[in-house]
This record gives sequence, C-alpha cells and structure tokens, in this order.
Amino acid sequence: MIIITTHKGSDFDALASLIAASVLYPDAKPVLPTSINANLKAFLSIHKDLFNLYSPKEINLEQVKTLVVVDTHSWNRLEGMGPLKKKNLEIIVWDHHSQGDIKANQKNIKATGAAVTLLVKEIEKQKKMITPIQATLFLIGLYEDTGNLTFASTMPEDAYAAGFLLDRKADLHILSTFLQQAYGKKQKDILFHMIKKAKRTEIGGFSISIANIKIEGRIQNLAMVLQMYREIMNVDAAFGIFKDVEQDKCIIIGRSNIEQINVGLLMRSIGGGGHPGAGSALLKSANPDTIEQMLLELISGNQQSSIMLSDIMSYPVITVNLDTKVEEVAMILRECGCTGVPVVDVDGHIKGVISRRDFKKIRKSKHMLAPVKAFMSRNIVTISSNKSVIEAARLMIKHDIGRIPVTEKDKIVGIITRSDAMTYFYDLLPD
Repeated sequence: MIIITTHKGSDFDALASLIAASVLYPDAKPVLPTSINANLKAFLSIHKDLFNLYSPKEINLEQVKTLVVVDTHSWNRLEGMGPLKKKNLEIIVWDHHSQGDIKANQKNIKATGAAVTLLVKEIEKQKKMITPIQATLFLIGLYEDTGNLTFASTMPEDAYAAGFLLDRKADLHILSTFLQQAYGKKQKDILFHMIKKAKRTEIGGFSISIANIKIEGRIQNLAMVLQMYREIMNVDAAFGIFKDVEQDKCIIIGRSNIEQINVGLLMRSIGGGGHPGAGSALLKSANPDTIEQMLLELISGNQQSSIMLSDIMSYPVITVNLDTKVEEVAMILRECGCTGVPVVDVDGHIKGVISRRDFKKIRKSKHMLAPVKAFMSRNIVTISSNKSVIEAARLMIKHDIGRIPVTEKDKIVGIITRSDAMTYFYDLLPD
C-alpha cells in the first residue's frame, strides 16, 4: 500500500500538496490528519467528497510499503504514523522546509514559498491532467503560504506555478471566498489588547514589536491577528506570545517582512519551525516574559548569557606583518594547517588578511618574493569580542569568508573560523 500524508494542524498548502501528490501517485491513499485549520474545515465541508480522503485511523499501517510525506519531513508533525518509523519501507518527501528528521529514499526539498509549488512543477513536467477544482485548491494553498505572492519567502517558482494553475482554470472567486479568514469578537479583542500594550524597539536598524498576551481557550486565526498587528504597528518583524493559562502553554507566532530576520530560523531555535517570513512554536509550562527576552536575544544575536566568542575562538592568533614575503606565508599556512592568517602592522593593528584563495592571484614565481601586502585582501571583516557566535556566523555567510579576526581596541585577541562556528552550532563544546 502507498499512502500520502502531511502535518498536523493542516492548512491549505498541506491539503493542496496532499492532493497534488495523489495526482503524481494515483495508486496512493491520501491521509489527512484530523486536526485542520478553520479555513480548511470550511472548504472541506463543501468539497470533501471530491477528494476521497482517508483519516489516519482508517489506514492499516502493517500494509504500508511506501510513505509519501508532503509539506513537512518531521516525524513528530505526523498523526498516527509513529509505528512506521520502525518499518523498513520506501519514504518519499516533498517539502519546502529545510529542517526535518525523516530519512527518505527520495528527497524533493527546496526553499519555495509553498510546498505545493514543487508538486505543481512536477505535474507540469510529467504533463499530468488536473481538474479546475484541483487547480483552484493548489492555487489557494500557494496563495495562503505566500501571502498572495507578497511574503519575503516567495520565489519565482511560486509565481510561475500560479500562472500555470490559472491557465488550468483555477477559480479566483472560490479562492477569495475561502482565504477570507474568520475575524470575530475574540480576534478583535486580542488585537485591541496587543495594540494597547504595544512595545516597539530597534535592533540592528530594524523595527521589532513583541506582544505578550494572555488568552483563554482555543482561539482560531492567531496568525492572521499577528499579521494585522505587524501591519498596524508598521514594523519589520512582529512576534506574538499567546499564553493559554488554562492549558499552561505558550503559542509563539512570528511574521517578518525582511530577509535579515528569518522567523523560521528563530522559531527552530526554540523548538518550532516555519519559513523565513513566518513561523511558530509551542512551549509548555514556559514563562512568557522569559520567552520574550529569549526572542530579543536571538534577534540581536546576543548569546552572552550562554556562549561567548571567547569560549570558542582560536587563540593565540598566528599573524604576519606587511613585509613578510609571500613564500614565507605559504610555508606558515602549510605548517600550521590553516587556510589564512591576518596581516598586521608594527603596532599589531590588523591591515588585511591573506588566504589560500589570494594565492590564486600569483602568476609568476618572482611574486613569491614579494611582500604579502601586495596580494592580501584589504576588505577586512572583524568582530568585537563582546559579540555572539550567531552574529559571527551571519558575517561569514554575508561576506563568504571562512574566518573572522576577533578584536578589542583594534587589536586581534582571537580568530573565529567556520569550524569553530560549527562546533558551537552542533553542541560539540567540551564540558
């Protein structure tokens, strides 16, 4: 038996991906979790009979030979599929999230605004026929996850897929009907209190607002409320910490309109997940004030309370002076096994960096006798010793460099390399 399933708390992208996968795997049974969002519930109340969906309880897991997972690849986000972890079966993944623990035989993972985009592309490639109602569902899922193609996570592939679906007679009238999210008295009251208690702060040149609110019972469409809050506050990123006192849990939702603040990455840091522009997490028995402080620290890259650069940087630092010959530098790099060294003046101030990459500039043998200052890189990127490892990693990614000198008062006190950063991120620090 082949089954297709998706994540708990299914949204339109999840259902759209589920049905799109059933087009690609016509012999498979599409299994929809029992927990779905309000908009999807309204859609299925009318269209459910069109899709021949199964619930997890209707599937005999002993008979499953192939599992197709869409819009997630994390075991804990699947409903009723736990026993399959121990089975030797074929697993195929279609997902636009980078993080997951399902080890698949076939992985179709790419950062797009919606998971259904990947499947629509494959449907077009295989020249599969889809009905107008399928095209409409796929477009609803795509629009919901990309904010009508406006979220920062939207990719060119999403726009192309939308055009393809419109060409296949996707109905925009049906789409607009079901993407109108419920906004009732509870949502209005929560938004009112969020604005009443609103705090706005600047971090790294970006405007941030975090709302810390108590709620009673299950409230639908908190993500929509937070999106409205971000727009009203006119901030680059907004976060809502919704404390359910009765259930003793905190729902954290984030929305960002800029690529520099990756909400999905932030949410993964506290046990959740999402995309660059949107994400969420659920924490039990957590203090909302502590969560707020944690979010601020993560956004600013301030991890001083746990690990500082001085805990993981390499020192003492091997340096060379401006007049050191290139051939001497080559010998130093070979002997110490490093890929680059800082270049300093007589007072110890950093003036450049020479790396193996810079040696590609050398064309003639006589250049090996030239001073290193002739070939060093003068675009110096340094980091202060009071900054965080996260901030150092961001600089490495931004400038595509493998090492950053750590400075105090313009003098080198250490150096952090990619391997140092990986040691931190993969929890390999010694006790």
